[in-house]
Amino acid sequence: MDNHQDILKDMAGNLARVIIGKPTAIKYILIALLCESHILIEDVPGVGKTSLAAAMAKTVDCSFRRIQFTPDIMPSDITGFSMYNRKTDEFEYREGLVMSSFVLADEINRTSPKTQASLLEVMEENQVTVDGVTYKVPSPFMVIATQNPTEYLGTYPLPEAQIDRFIIKMRIGYPAHDSEVDILRRHRLEQPLAQIGPVTSGAAVVGFQRLVKEIFVEKTLYDYIVSLVAYTRDLPEVELGASPRGSLMLFRAAQALAFLSGRGYVLPDDITEMAPAVLSHRVIVRQEARIGGTTPEDIVAAALKNVPLPKVSKPAK
Repeated sequence: MDNHQDILKDMAGNLARVIIGKPTAIKYILIALLCESHILIEDVPGVGKTSLAAAMAKTVDCSFRRIQFTPDIMPSDITGFSMYNRKTDEFEYREGLVMSSFVLADEINRTSPKTQASLLEVMEENQVTVDGVTYKVPSPFMVIATQNPTEYLGTYPLPEAQIDRFIIKMRIGYPAHDSEVDILRRHRLEQPLAQIGPVTSGAAVVGFQRLVKEIFVEKTLYDYIVSLVAYTRDLPEVELGASPRGSLMLFRAAQALAFLSGRGYVLPDDITEMAPAVLSHRVIVRQEARIGGTTPEDIVAAALKNVPLPKVSKPAK
């Protein structure tokens, strides 16, 4: 696993040249990639959401497309469409913007719900269906979506079914004082994003994704994950708890964190570290509880506090 660790460190180092002072954000986007899933970055403008996504795409030598979501973007722009060819007397498929290994869905909540829904199939099944014909997207495939906070004007909240397809929803946040000074220094002559290049290949990433699935998870940790997720469903303050997909995503995220840490097995700490980022956006709090100040993060924190940690008898196999 030593060679894998070297490549992962190079990937993290590449991202850190663009996103300064945000190691957690870098870790989360790598975990999403290792889990063959997608990440949603919600934050105010100007904190580096788009830069992080573009840096991730440049770090892996694969195709990349950016979709700037606006109210006039149509579903066919995303998935592609069939066009009649007079010469061949047949309909031909014209690729949509989603036909790329890395897709930056920039400001995804500024487009209509109909266009947002065009991503549902591809984010779950790595394919699009146009006029009854299915087309596979490249591998690896990852949607890196950014959105402004929902209280901003001109936004359309993402439906629960779509939010559930993102393994992690995170905020980058404002940089610390010293980090912001470093940003000014690095941007004095040229943008850091222009100075980085690929450090690994798509084939290597696909190999990592297979290895993550082989990370050992003891049986008691299966029960712990399901108990945590079930706890989010049973509280009176909760309107909608985390789905079974949330259980699976927490399972995969814990495996990926173990892999990033150079271990071949999952520890309870891997689960507790990833639970807030993986589960919080899957929990909907009742309106009266929200008015009282309860947040989805509070619900997940309560689950971590009240569900007993399991005793792990064998750390590896």
